[in-house]
Amino acid sequence: MWFRRNKFPPGPYSGLKGWSFRALNQSPLEMFSDLARYGDVVGVRVVNFRNIFINHPQLIEEVLVSHPRRYIKGRVLRAYRHVFGDGLLTSEGDFWLRQRRLVQPAFHRARIAAYAQTMVEYTERMLESWRAGEERDVHQEMMRLTLQIVAKTLFDADVARDAKDVGKSLELLLELGADFRRTLFVPHWVPTLTNLRIKREIAFIESIIYRIIGERRTSGRDTGDLLSMLLRAQDEDGLRMTDKQLRDETITLFLAGHETTASSLSWTWWLLARNPAVEAKLHAELDEVLGGRAPSIDDLARLPYTANVITESLRLYPPAWGLARIAVENHELAGYPVKKGMGVAMAQWVVHRDTRWYHAPEEFRPERWEGDFAKRIPRFAYFPFGGGPRQCIGNNFASMEAALILATVAQKYRLHLVPHHPVVPLASVTLRPRYGVRVLLESRQARPRDILPPESRPARQAVSAD
Repeated sequence: MWFRRNKFPPGPYSGLKGWSFRALNQSPLEMFSDLARYGDVVGVRVVNFRNIFINHPQLIEEVLVSHPRRYIKGRVLRAYRHVFGDGLLTSEGDFWLRQRRLVQPAFHRARIAAYAQTMVEYTERMLESWRAGEERDVHQEMMRLTLQIVAKTLFDADVARDAKDVGKSLELLLELGADFRRTLFVPHWVPTLTNLRIKREIAFIESIIYRIIGERRTSGRDTGDLLSMLLRAQDEDGLRMTDKQLRDETITLFLAGHETTASSLSWTWWLLARNPAVEAKLHAELDEVLGGRAPSIDDLARLPYTANVITESLRLYPPAWGLARIAVENHELAGYPVKKGMGVAMAQWVVHRDTRWYHAPEEFRPERWEGDFAKRIPRFAYFPFGGGPRQCIGNNFASMEAALILATVAQKYRLHLVPHHPVVPLASVTLRPRYGVRVLLESRQARPRDILPPESRPARQAVSAD
């Protein structure tokens, strides 16, 4: 498949003023899509950093699964250590392995299942404030909802009173994260106005985290949530986590644990609104299986099309849209030398839209996942949660949450896109809609006065995801 060469792979080389850096900062999704046209192994220089961009599932598996110890996390993510500390997202080596072992039991399937009722209850609470005919930003609605769910299920804390302010802080941090130039080349300790603002937002979020940790240590109460388990977890030497370690792990889950699901659901609502045939099939399944009642975890096995809608949405708009690693030893990849310190990158956004693995890859087709399709494509032709030992620890939590929220909301409402509102991807730490997703609500149990007038209904396009 690949020919051995003793040189840097072909690609858009450039000097220190590399166009690739401007492209990375301004339009990373377009940049990686363009790079893929050079082949499965592409050499690219970002300023003075040499990177290899890989686009084949076999190579991605080699990096993430076969030889994960050859690499550490990439430069952008490592630049976020002042936010995530030494949590699972950013830590490395033996310390990461210790933390992973301590945290893993909290995400056992049986424990995750216990959170299902809370997810549905919080979603129904959100819907109590919705009214047919209203205009809402469904991305903001999903952000608030998943924030409350992650706080309640993982930390047994109802932060509804804090959710609005925390949401604003999270949104600012993620928006600033899209500026790769600043992230890579302006250290967080430099007292720029932006860095000072970031510091204030982190301090605000930390105040909530430390408050919850302090209250739990004082009460000694075991509520069976993640924090209770972390407070009692101990390693082989009998050592427990310090408040700082608890802060790092909980803030990682507190920040990332709700943003990924919220973004995924936002894109799902957008795709459904543009594809009425898919939406109708989803509604038919929900009506047949649930008949208007609230879903439970036992229903998920009987909602295969609902699961396929989520799977297909994650294919087209994966919250983790790209991954990067840094080599920690000299080795060879696809016949090319990889030197210590060199970057290796891959993009779910690109691989998930490759015509070699998907027919009509730009189209939203949940039906493609019926039967044994997932087994017929290469293992890493679809990897929205990463892979290998560093695969997202909360993938089962996120999948269950997305399906339950989708089923609960879609039973009661259709979401119509507001005409002329721009919905464009922002490739930050996660892939989120830059200007939100504004929708008009239509009740599925509509009384005559609840039905949107024709002039309020935006025309919806079938099939296309673009």
